[in-house]
Amino acid sequence: MASADFMPGPVCLIENTEGQLVANQDALNILSAITQPVVVVAIAGSSRTGKSYLMNRLAGEKEGFSLGSTMQSHTKGIWMWCMPHPKKPNHTLVLLDTEGLGDVEKGDNQNDSWIFALAILLSSTFVYNNTGTIDQQAMDKLHYVTELSDQIRAKSSPNDSKVDDSDNFVSFFPVFVWTLRDFCLDLEVNGQPITADEYLERSLKLKQETDPKSKSFNEARLCIQKFFPKTKCFVFDRPTQRKYLKHLGQLQDKDLNPEFTEQVAEFCSYILSQSSAKTISGGITVNGPRLRSLVQTFVNSISSGDLPCMENAVLAMAEKQNSAAVQKAIAHYDQQMGQKVQLPTETVQELLDLHMASEREAIKIFMKNAFKDVDHSFQKLLRDQLEAKRDDFYNQNMKVSSDCCKALLQDIFGPLEEDVKQGTFSKPGGYHLFIQKIKELKEKYYQVPKKGIQAEEMLIEYLQSKEDLAVGLVQNDQSLTEKEKEIEVQCIKSESAEAANKMLLETKKKNEEMIKHKDKSFQEHLKQLTERMEKEKAQLMAEQQRILDLKLKEQTQILEEIGKRMNELHRDLRYSRRMYKSTCNIL
Repeated sequence: MASADFMPGPVCLIENTEGQLVANQDALNILSAITQPVVVVAIAGSSRTGKSYLMNRLAGEKEGFSLGSTMQSHTKGIWMWCMPHPKKPNHTLVLLDTEGLGDVEKGDNQNDSWIFALAILLSSTFVYNNTGTIDQQAMDKLHYVTELSDQIRAKSSPNDSKVDDSDNFVSFFPVFVWTLRDFCLDLEVNGQPITADEYLERSLKLKQETDPKSKSFNEARLCIQKFFPKTKCFVFDRPTQRKYLKHLGQLQDKDLNPEFTEQVAEFCSYILSQSSAKTISGGITVNGPRLRSLVQTFVNSISSGDLPCMENAVLAMAEKQNSAAVQKAIAHYDQQMGQKVQLPTETVQELLDLHMASEREAIKIFMKNAFKDVDHSFQKLLRDQLEAKRDDFYNQNMKVSSDCCKALLQDIFGPLEEDVKQGTFSKPGGYHLFIQKIKELKEKYYQVPKKGIQAEEMLIEYLQSKEDLAVGLVQNDQSLTEKEKEIEVQCIKSESAEAANKMLLETKKKNEEMIKHKDKSFQEHLKQLTERMEKEKAQLMAEQQRILDLKLKEQTQILEEIGKRMNELHRDLRYSRRMYKSTCNIL
């Protein structure tokens, strides 16, 4: 999917019917056709807060995702709109618009929690949209983030260590962007202007007390700081007068509040330029088929009553993709061999060289498309299938060559056999005449090209079959003495034994070539595997370092908060001392 008009409008990705979530097959098919990395931007928030409007603006359109003009929520489930990324070449932008959270008509908090969790699991940038300011009421509405540790698992079987499974969320969670609509406060503290990001940072500050009220205050804030690798904030003025809001999608920019228009442009510029391609644990980039696999795995888990598990999703994705990678590699091998190989080949080595070249390309294709091949089982499967293909080509080569040589021998030696039947050589000197004729026909046989690897063996086998005939001609040749007949018979026997030994050596040579080739093939697989393991090791180390950096940043922020709090306490203490001294002086 590279064409700009491949998806003219949104389609439902995950249907939500009577509280049941089901993946839409048509939408999944669209994802299957996207081979590029996907940048997935999802938005969630309360009903009727303008989520769809922002997503349409990201799509560069005024219409697309449904905009309602009443208190009733229009979007149900999760809707998807895919398009070529306007700022990242060879990437596809996937926009996900979710149904409103806390819809009074639905009255199902569990269903809302699943919608919220899916939006986070599928996106590389997650936008949380609500109206007003970031106060405790807004934090209370964001209780879904505190429920994520009960809704999602990072590992299929958490170990018995003291490390919380949710500590791993940061490795695959998206960037968290908080958008505040109809924001009416001045962004300043103590008379000094601050940015929206600084406002969010201040709003996420934790209380140092450990009483229940403070713990409740910190809960959502701590989850945001802990789970999400990066946070960002945007504020928006009211776009226009209230009476025009229901026609917001049809209004021109000149009819909107200039500040709002500028804020929307800034938001879109940031999301489109800064949002990265979706990745999963291990730094693996997600494309359309991989995103499809994530959707199917997560929705199936929810439907079956299980928790969505990233590790299981990755393993399911890996198994599916690795199976496809094996098939793609085999298909390429078949195509290459079909184009290059013309049976029969003149030598075994010629066939093996063609196989080796095609096998090398097939392995590269597999390595390019496979990932997380646990125990390298799929590469072993590929190796086994390629070996079977090679053996099949070898057997075909033998058969085609044998059939070709049989037909040629019958064509060349057929008249000779007819002469024998007619008694042409049943006369004095007939045996020598027969031997001379055999030599002439052998030369004629050798001159015919493209007989294949069985040329010598089939000739030897044919001549061995005529051994009794030659012996009979010797015995009937009246020109030979008994001694000469005995010598000629011994020569025939000796030549037959020598031919049999030659056939044995040829077979041994072919077997040695096959063994040598198997070793080369194994070394090629080992080389490709080693290169892949080194690459995966580097990616894993980079991912581990990124997680450590994020955790270090989180700990640093906490220490800074503690330091600031300590400074405030010291300042309060100094102030108290001054007040105490002043009071004493007065007294």
